[in-house]
Amino acid sequence: MSTETPEEKAKHRVRQLIWLYFWLLLVEGALRKWALPRFSNPLLLVRDPVMLGIYFYAIKAQVFPRNVWAVSLWIIGILSAVAILGSPLFPYLPLKAMVEVTAYGFRSNFLHLPLIFVMASVFDEEDVKKFGWWILFVMIPIGLLMAAQFKASPDSFINRTAGLGEAEQLTAGGGKIRPPGPFSFISGPVFYMSVAAAFLTYGTLTRTVYKNWLLIGAATALVIGIAVSGSKSSVASVLLVVAAVAVILIVRPRAVNRFGWTLVIVVIGAIVISRLPIFKEGLQILSDRFTSAAEAAETTVIRGTIDRVISGFTEGLGHIDKVPLFGYGLGIGTNVGGRILIGRPAFLLAENEWSRVLAESGAIFGLAFLIWRTLLTFQLGRLSFIALKRGNLLPILLFSSGFVMLLNGQLGQPTTLGFAVILNGLCLAATRPRVPDSSATAPPIADQSVAKPLPRRSVFASRIHGPEIGAEHNNGSADR
Repeated sequence: MSTETPEEKAKHRVRQLIWLYFWLLLVEGALRKWALPRFSNPLLLVRDPVMLGIYFYAIKAQVFPRNVWAVSLWIIGILSAVAILGSPLFPYLPLKAMVEVTAYGFRSNFLHLPLIFVMASVFDEEDVKKFGWWILFVMIPIGLLMAAQFKASPDSFINRTAGLGEAEQLTAGGGKIRPPGPFSFISGPVFYMSVAAAFLTYGTLTRTVYKNWLLIGAATALVIGIAVSGSKSSVASVLLVVAAVAVILIVRPRAVNRFGWTLVIVVIGAIVISRLPIFKEGLQILSDRFTSAAEAAETTVIRGTIDRVISGFTEGLGHIDKVPLFGYGLGIGTNVGGRILIGRPAFLLAENEWSRVLAESGAIFGLAFLIWRTLLTFQLGRLSFIALKRGNLLPILLFSSGFVMLLNGQLGQPTTLGFAVILNGLCLAATRPRVPDSSATAPPIADQSVAKPLPRRSVFASRIHGPEIGAEHNNGSADR
């Protein structure tokens, strides 16, 4: 007979549905490209029913977030949706289309983000390690698939795009594409490799968490995946994890001993992998992308990268005076919004995330949403740093792999939104250590070894040695 309360059963269901949300995030692209291309558009929302189920059971389990973060997010979201009535486009667009676009915009910007707090309510550090095991394990076939896509022709079956169209994946140069792995776009592997790098680093700096075969296999796949990705973002995302390692070594110097052996293994592995022809070819194409981009902008590689990052935040702010006070309407700047309004995917307002948010929601609600994301990012960083000082390395590594998605990720793109939720939810959950079960009972007295009492002295022995030691003398030290 089960002794679980209704709240505990609901909480268990929440955990199961979050795992389902995670797996759907990984296979969504494969379904849209290979298994069910005819239903590519509806599959964009395949995780939404799961998310609603999570919220339903979270309310029953009394773990649905009611903190200041969630409440303020709902307020900003509702006001942003209502503000569509003040859009200068509202009188000229069909009401049905505007409702659909607004609903998708609300879903992308606001509906999924509370899941971050739900994850932290039902998972803890030990649960996050289980996610890490699967992320490292799945990294192996993803790396192999990316290598196969890199070697295959751009028009081959494994390189097809989502849906039934004839479009091709983005090219990297030299007749090669940027392999998306099982995802629909190259951004998927970029996000995945960053979190795989975080768990890989954690596994090497923390003994007995993951087996050596898993770490070696995932590391090999990760290095090959980065080399053939043809993506500058993949390099930058992994470098953020490396930066987190530097913070760890400063705050927790004891990790240096473990890091030394890790560095030796990494160097040996890099020498072996660097001799693979596919690695050399991929690395050459990736290097050419960095140098050609710098030459086109008439700057250096490092300066160009820094300028690109800074412009992602400043571009929208520089044009905020040209945007209506309440914006053009929630969701209009997303790809799906473009499909609904003009019949094809397009960024109608801006491709940059901060520019899109400000153009959609205006100076008041757009800025409020961006400030909310920025403050939550700093809060996760603060909690991760506190956990690091306690000796928990995992949160700061996960924070380094996921904070960019929360701060500046294109939430209108379903894969980006999914990774922003999962990675930051895991980061917050990792700050919670496993609490021992207080209901656990001590072993029975019969199972404990009990010292046998010494036999009583005889009368003759008492006359020779004196009286026995009584209860007030537990040992002879008091008399010596």
